Amino acid sequence: MKKVNRIDQIGQPRFRIAVHTLVWLAEKECVCSSKAIAEQLNSHATFLRRVLATLSQAGIVEAREGREGGYCLKKSVEEISLSEVYLAIKKQECEEAKSKAQADCDELGLQLDQRLEEIMIVGEQLIIDYLKQFTLADIISDLPCK
Repeated sequence: MKKVNRIDQIGQPRFRIAVHTLVWLAEKECVCSSKAIAEQLNSHATFLRRVLATLSQAGIVEAREGREGGYCLKKSVEEISLSEVYLAIKKQECEEAKSKAQADCDELGLQLDQRLEEIMIVGEQLIIDYLKQFTLADIISDLPCK
């Protein structure tokens, strides 16, 4: 029997890292470098910078340049919904997937892809609606160390 990885059960790695990053930034209440965040999250710095760039484009975090630069929350934890984070990450993943998509598929493959996409759109909307119920503040208040 294959052992199930706990991380696989949480969702996409970028979403999990994004939420973890936001919680950590909220706890620090200061500008933090991507290197410091990556070390704290035990994540690869390049991967984390991509996630932070996405969160910055979505208006969730602020990127500051310069010697004392880094990242900080642009909104309060009460204003950041998990659906907002999920949609920002999903947008980035979709853009990357489009650039990697196979151009030549047989007719059956195209029809199958179209039908699966229709089904997944409904399922994903249910996820988004559910995530709207939670803010970053909810996640922080649920942590046992709080």
